[in-house]
Amino acid sequence: MNRRLCLITGASAGIGAEFARQYAALGWDLALTARRTERLEALATELEAAHGIAVIPIAQDLARANAVDKILATLADRGRHADALVNNAGYGLPGTFFNTAWKDQAAFVRVLYTAPIELAHKVLPGMAERRYGRIINVASLAGYAAGSAGHTLYASVKAGLIKFSESLNAECAATGQDDIHCTALCPGFTWSEFHDVNGTREDTNKMPQWMWMQAAPVVKAGIDAVNKGQPVVVPGGANKMIASLTRILPEPLGRAMVRAQSKRYRRMDA
Repeated sequence: MNRRLCLITGASAGIGAEFARQYAALGWDLALTARRTERLEALATELEAAHGIAVIPIAQDLARANAVDKILATLADRGRHADALVNNAGYGLPGTFFNTAWKDQAAFVRVLYTAPIELAHKVLPGMAERRYGRIINVASLAGYAAGSAGHTLYASVKAGLIKFSESLNAECAATGQDDIHCTALCPGFTWSEFHDVNGTREDTNKMPQWMWMQAAPVVKAGIDAVNKGQPVVVPGGANKMIASLTRILPEPLGRAMVRAQSKRYRRMDA
C-alpha cells in the first residue's frame, strides 16, 4: 500500500476514535486497537466508507504482556507497518493505593505507561529505516499538577509520558532523524466516556463549562504539534493557563489547591 498507516490504541471511543476520524480524513490508512471488537469494526466500516481508506481492527487488551507483539504481528501479517503511532489507551483507577489490589495497579501501569513505551520502542526501528515517523503520547494536564488523593498513579504516569516524549523527541533530533517526531498531548477535561467509566461523571459535570473541551480540537492540536516536531502541546487557552500556573505557584500552594479540588474529580473509594 502506498498510503501511510497510523496505529491508534484505545480507538473504540472518545479521543482515540476522534484521532481515527481525523487521520482518516487526511487520507491515512489505520490500525485501530482496543478491547471492544464490535465498536472497532463499526468504526472501521464507517471510516472506510467515508474516506476510501483501509482500516485494520485489532482487538487486544494492552494489560496483557504479549499484547504489543500481537498487535505488531497482525500488521506484519498484512504487510503493513506503523508510520504513525497514537498511544491513547487509558482509564482512571478509582480508590487509594491502599484500598486497590496490586493486580489492578499493575494492569493500570501496563496499559498507560509500559505498553505505550514498548510500542514506541518497537516501531521506531522501522521509522528510522524509512526516515519518517510520528508518535503521539496522550498524556494529561494532570502530569503538570501536584499528585492528588485517589487515582494514585494517574498523575505520575502522565508526568512520565511527558518526560518520555520530550526525551524521545530530543533523541530523534540529536541523531539526525529529523522527520521522526514525538509529542506529548496534554488535554484537560475533554468530553468522552472517560469519566463515565471511572465513575466520576456526576462530580465532573459540576465543573464550569470553560474547563471542558471537545475531542476534535484536542486531537487537531496533537496532530499539528507532532507534525511541527513540538515535544509537548497543551490544547486550549484555559488549559495553557493552568499549566503555566503549575510552574510558577509555590509547591505547597499547588498541593493545597489540588487537595481542595481533588474530591470533585478523583474518587477515594474503589
